[in-house]
Amino acid sequence: MRILLIASAFNSLTQRVHTELRERGHQVAVQLALGDEQMRAAVDRTDPELIVCPMLTKAVPEDIWSKRTVLIVHPGPTGDRGPSSLDWAITEGAEQWGVTVLQAVEEMDAGDIWASGELPVADCGKSELYRGELADAAVEAVLLAVRRFEGELFTPEPLDYARPDVHGRLRPLLRQDVRRIDWEADDTATVLRKLRAGDSQPGVLDELYGREYFLHGGHPEDELRGGRPGAVIATRDGAICRATVDGAVWIPQLRPRRTPGGPVTFKLPAATVLGEFLYRVREVPVSPAAAADRETWSEIRYREQDEVGFLEFSFAGGAMSTGQCRRLLAAYQEAADRPTSVLVLGAARDFFSNGIHLNVIEGASFPALESWENINAMDDLVEAVLTTTDKLTVSALAGNAAAGGLMLAIAADEVWCRESAVLNPHYRLMGLYGSEYWTYTLPRRVGAEQAERLTGDALPVGAAQAERLGLVDRTSGGSAAEFRRWTAREAARLAGSPELTGRLAEKKRRRAEDEELRPLADYRAEELLRMHRNFYRAGEPYHELRRAFVHKVCPVATPEHLTGLLGRPE
Repeated sequence: MRILLIASAFNSLTQRVHTELRERGHQVAVQLALGDEQMRAAVDRTDPELIVCPMLTKAVPEDIWSKRTVLIVHPGPTGDRGPSSLDWAITEGAEQWGVTVLQAVEEMDAGDIWASGELPVADCGKSELYRGELADAAVEAVLLAVRRFEGELFTPEPLDYARPDVHGRLRPLLRQDVRRIDWEADDTATVLRKLRAGDSQPGVLDELYGREYFLHGGHPEDELRGGRPGAVIATRDGAICRATVDGAVWIPQLRPRRTPGGPVTFKLPAATVLGEFLYRVREVPVSPAAAADRETWSEIRYREQDEVGFLEFSFAGGAMSTGQCRRLLAAYQEAADRPTSVLVLGAARDFFSNGIHLNVIEGASFPALESWENINAMDDLVEAVLTTTDKLTVSALAGNAAAGGLMLAIAADEVWCRESAVLNPHYRLMGLYGSEYWTYTLPRRVGAEQAERLTGDALPVGAAQAERLGLVDRTSGGSAAEFRRWTAREAARLAGSPELTGRLAEKKRRRAEDEELRPLADYRAEELLRMHRNFYRAGEPYHELRRAFVHKVCPVATPEHLTGLLGRPE
């Protein structure tokens, strides 16, 4: 069936729906909701049998939805309406939430219902919930709605608030006066809910050191105490810890409030934004091993279970700055020296990695230099994984991965992927050639021809397609928690396998053979030569594309590689 996706952004959910529909044999095209005329032109061009809107912040024109079936994905239970659905769910401490697929009509979120689903509200921020439990429920609901539409026998149900199973209601935009934290009165649980309800956007407006900032992200702290509620009492790896009336919370990122006529602001590590204001605030480090057994904020954790080491890392938005890469490299080297036979890499849930940190680069005094240092720090990390020959390494992708972050993943001996993950094995859309030894690892996994196609097409790849291509070795379904348990079981089985000794010997032999054929240093030098041009040569598009990404500049047109109808992936 020909399906057109209309979305405000080609975000994680839109990409997930794109890959899932193509996987089921549908022809899928994408149109960004940039304006009514662009949407009309896309409909004329593709003549879709069905239009699906996975993420939409503006209305589809009446002359489209009145003539064709247009399905809207709303991130709330049946009857829920309004633009701040997940924000309200987290703010009010809901344990269960829902997602609804409904037909577009004149009144927003009021159309007939084609499908719905339920999801648990995990103890995390809004963006992580959206990419995780919400996305899982939304995809199931979309696929059910598509099947019902294809069958031509299903009649969608009108929204009826008189029904006992309709629990949602119309809610207003969650404004800053409701989000605002009362540091003198709100307990830690309340502070965390408010922070997490706006962790990605719009943040929570607050005042620090006489200036206004939006707070992004919130994590509990189990030991640090003291100070006036709201005061910054510690820092750690760029985050700040603020006292509450009954404890403390960690806030990783801040965004200065834009002044009238001033430049656009964007999220950066909190300590970077506050700078000299923190000269009296102590840095309180925590080791990856100690963090694993605590309820505190740490981007890196390490634990062991018999012969298996688990190096878990979770960076906001999946981005890894120069400093984060170096800290992860140090943790990796320490983990690699441990007496284990298998080392598993990856977050417990959400992103694996998306590569270099574009926000930090944009905020640097010399973005080209910071770009260069960041890519070299990524390369150092990937090289460490590639040259570990005394144990098997496994990348466990509980969530999405892209660009250099995906190339980090495929540097491991095996790549295990949760079925819901979306992979983007390309750099082209940011105007970069790419590094992280991808010219060695990607062709080694999928072949030279497929590697060229993946990096050139710049399309998202679903887990099933990635397994068929050899981009990943194994996939497993279920929730993030179930995937984590499955990974632990399979890693233990791998560590106890009688074939382990032979595999390690073969790994060492192959690495030596590959090195003799062409040293890793040659791959790195060639990649970095091209990256240096991307960073420093006049006329390269990278800096403009990065700036547009960081400042969320709306594109003037849908990228051409998304507009055509694409069938089942290989």
